[in-house]
Amino acid sequence: MKASIVVLPGDGIGPEVASAGVAVLREVAQRFGHDFAFAEHAIGGDAIDRFGDPLPPVTREALLAADAVLLGAVGGPKWSDPNAPVRPEQGLLAMRKLLGVFANVRPLKLHPRTAALSPLKAERTKGVDLVFIRELTGGIYFGAKTRSDNDATDECRYSVEEVERVVRHAFDLARTRRRKVTSVDKANVLETSRLWRSVATRVAADYPDVELEHQLVDSMAMHLLTRPADYDVIVTENMFGDILTDEASVLAGSLGLSPSASIGGPGAGVYEPIHGSAPDIAGQALANPLGTILSAAMLLRHSLGLTEEAAVVEAAVDHVLEHANLTRDLGGSATTHAVTRAVLDACAAKAEEAA
Repeated sequence: MKASIVVLPGDGIGPEVASAGVAVLREVAQRFGHDFAFAEHAIGGDAIDRFGDPLPPVTREALLAADAVLLGAVGGPKWSDPNAPVRPEQGLLAMRKLLGVFANVRPLKLHPRTAALSPLKAERTKGVDLVFIRELTGGIYFGAKTRSDNDATDECRYSVEEVERVVRHAFDLARTRRRKVTSVDKANVLETSRLWRSVATRVAADYPDVELEHQLVDSMAMHLLTRPADYDVIVTENMFGDILTDEASVLAGSLGLSPSASIGGPGAGVYEPIHGSAPDIAGQALANPLGTILSAAMLLRHSLGLTEEAAVVEAAVDHVLEHANLTRDLGGSATTHAVTRAVLDACAAKAEEAA
């Protein structure tokens, strides 16, 4: 298979973890006879420094021609002024709009070795295996905004079409898992949430084999800490999803473990670890590459349809989590490069087993 993959290293530890993801994708291509072409482009603070634009035209052009996108991380103290007219995060929002991706998929499955690092007691985290589907293109982040000396407004707006397409994505995914969808809203207060709930209820009628549960966002925040193993697929709007997925990521014991995919549109899917740019450890080979490597596995599965190859990468990461020296955030002393090398070796072994 031939595929064009745009790599956006970004800021902080982004280049280090993106390099790990590319190394694993190259290994997969070699082992399975694929032809992956990689093109590196600027985004975020790096792009602001070089081009004055967090998503410059050359990057936009490359994104529109890509089959998939691998992203490192964006942002950092250098560009953190919220009043600055140009900020790194604007590059992310512009990219999502450009590609039309509307569903952010964040799986969370605890590995026995790292579960001990979770702030929750072991009995609370046992059996946690859930997926968040966060709507990406609507809501308060994209609504009309005003600002005066005395007040400010941020409009939260959703259409039936925006809600329906992401909710259907959640139900389709649930059919491949434990057949339960939890839809999160604030329907006791917000009109957009009342629309969300009514659309989710209507869509559920087309999936009689999947259970639908409604949860208010404040209750959901509590349940994620008290009974996270009860959930399968959780779907919610943009801002609620932004907050809840960060909360849920802590359950895994480290932000460095969690991958994500932004998919669903006519353009390429975007794959990235959920962690930030961690400028305090940038350039020191301390970053955990596993979240990016698992994001690369999602890239193989969702954008390229290479399910066997994705499974090999995921099995390799499980092997490393079970047997290898890990990075500092997981209680080990290994460097970014050493963990990446361990995954590459495990990929080779798992590919031979699969052959």
